[in-house]
Amino acid sequence: MTIRRLLVANRGEIARRVFRTAKEMGIFTVAVHSNGDAEAPFVTDADLGIALGGTTATESYLDAQKILAAAMSVGADAIHPGYGFLSENADFAQAVSDAGITWIGPPPAAIAAMGDKLAAKRTMVDADVPTLPSVEVTDSTDVVSVGNEIGFPLLVKASAGGGGKGMRVVDNDSALEDAISGAKREALSAFGNDTVFLERYLTTPRHIEIQVLGDRHGNVLHCFERECSIQRRHQKVIEEAPSPVLSEALRGRMGDAAVAAVQAIGYESAGTVEFLLDGTGDDAEFFFLEVNTRLQVEHPVTEEITGLDLVREQIRIANGEPLGYEQSDLSISGHSIEVRLYAEDPANDFLPATGRVDIWEPVVGPSVRYDSGIESGSEVSVEFDPMLAKVISHAPSRSEAALKLALALERTRLHGIVTNRDFLVATLRNEEFLAGNTTTDFISRVDIPGQRIPGDCELEDAAVAVALVSQQLHRNEAGPLSFMPSGFRNSSMPSQQMLLLHEDREIEVNYRALRDGSFEIRLGDAEELRSATLVSLDDDRFEIQLDEVRASGYASKFANRWCVDIPAGSLTFTEKSRFPEPDSADVEGGLTAPMPGKILAIEVAEGDSVDAGQLLVLMEAMKMEHQIVAAFDGSVTEVRVAVGDQVDNGQLLVVIASEDT
Repeated sequence: MTIRRLLVANRGEIARRVFRTAKEMGIFTVAVHSNGDAEAPFVTDADLGIALGGTTATESYLDAQKILAAAMSVGADAIHPGYGFLSENADFAQAVSDAGITWIGPPPAAIAAMGDKLAAKRTMVDADVPTLPSVEVTDSTDVVSVGNEIGFPLLVKASAGGGGKGMRVVDNDSALEDAISGAKREALSAFGNDTVFLERYLTTPRHIEIQVLGDRHGNVLHCFERECSIQRRHQKVIEEAPSPVLSEALRGRMGDAAVAAVQAIGYESAGTVEFLLDGTGDDAEFFFLEVNTRLQVEHPVTEEITGLDLVREQIRIANGEPLGYEQSDLSISGHSIEVRLYAEDPANDFLPATGRVDIWEPVVGPSVRYDSGIESGSEVSVEFDPMLAKVISHAPSRSEAALKLALALERTRLHGIVTNRDFLVATLRNEEFLAGNTTTDFISRVDIPGQRIPGDCELEDAAVAVALVSQQLHRNEAGPLSFMPSGFRNSSMPSQQMLLLHEDREIEVNYRALRDGSFEIRLGDAEELRSATLVSLDDDRFEIQLDEVRASGYASKFANRWCVDIPAGSLTFTEKSRFPEPDSADVEGGLTAPMPGKILAIEVAEGDSVDAGQLLVLMEAMKMEHQIVAAFDGSVTEVRVAVGDQVDNGQLLVVIASEDT
């Protein structure tokens, strides 16, 4: 039966991505959504949107019965699961099929075979696919003995996991028990299964994955590799295709191993076989990591170098069509790089961020691909993954793809929430990255700044632009006095003044209107006078002549914040009042929640003495555990939360008095 009405059991950018291809194929599209996503872009992209109710993933996108009921209520004849949520849930896939609805993905048996990483490894051993030694942790396991047998460092890993959750790297046997406990808690929360195992850990491998496609007629092939080695907390940040280090011979060996791996489980649809690559050259070793029985987040780079639309291939396969091409028909064209734009703070250990996206405006040029789940005004909550968008470049060479992507990111308008954009731009332009030295220890090995530090001249020029834009906006609202020239004075008066704050840098812009429409500018108490003219202002786009330089950009105001985009990048200024504002005193020695979350454990009590670095509170946010530790030696004077409490970003948790006080 040909698919005519498709429901996507997912949200955000992947739902929009599937809708895009489905519509091009003439298929009617249906979205499902939680309460908080009712106005999200993916819902408005679909032809129909169905409310699932609930605010959390468990209450909505993970509720199989609600999704099935939604599909049947509108006569959907197919369900695409996207990635995450129920995409690798064999029971859900079976329930979809049992309901007479086409499942766009591999057979439930194949999902089940790979859903348990330990069972998957045993299957791969039988298929002669190279694997790393590993042992499941049970109540009877002598973990120290097993750990020493495997050798340190080793990896504690959730059997049902993915996305870096339920994983811990352990360097010695003294840290093993705590790592296992933490991984089990995190795995249970994220996947509902706390089974973990110990595995040999390669310290500086490359993460290479092979895209595979299989149809219902026994045809299986691979679409070459992607390298996904740049990761933080075992989660991918930058992906590319092809890998900069694979020779044709090694590519062939890994491709053959990937095909053998999925043939062993009767695979259909799109999937990915992940490997760890140790070494370079034809003699490098590679080891099976896992099979992802779904579409991968990073699938666009494969699409860019092969010309395939992998979502279209999934739908064709689900329709029962043969692939219609062979391995020899596929070839690699150019190079593609994808970055994951996250709401997170690289300067603070990549901690996820929440808040409102004030401005989201993809750049027109250079030409890159945006797969995004946001728009201006979108809210990023603690309930779901903090990925905002994927930005993908394609070019004839790797270096051109990297530099093109960096420029596009730099010129994308994105304000209102902390993101990893500056980190991504700096990485793409880093010499180690451009040289292809991208092993999994890249972030810890290479000193990439988490935040762009603008120069004094850049800040001052941007501040002048903001001042002139501000005065023009006020002028536009002048009403009855609009006939008077901007900045008009009928007597000798001091210059107008604007105080702008960027981080800890205060810039005072003094400006006086001249008869020719230009402005005399003095910055702070500097003696130098500059000349500036606001050439044009169209909505929030300005063009300014500053001395002999003409430049353009954007300046938008939100409350007392100015969001500025200039060729060098993005800036945010806070407009300060010229009148003193009351101070809000912080609690001395107070430790606050770095983001909204739930308190899992409290390790101290009032009156306890603590050392710097000692664990005080364990909290969970976005399905990851976060440790709140003492910043200095002292004694606990207050504990303001209890286990199970939901806390807000910045909420005071514990107060410590320093030993010096």
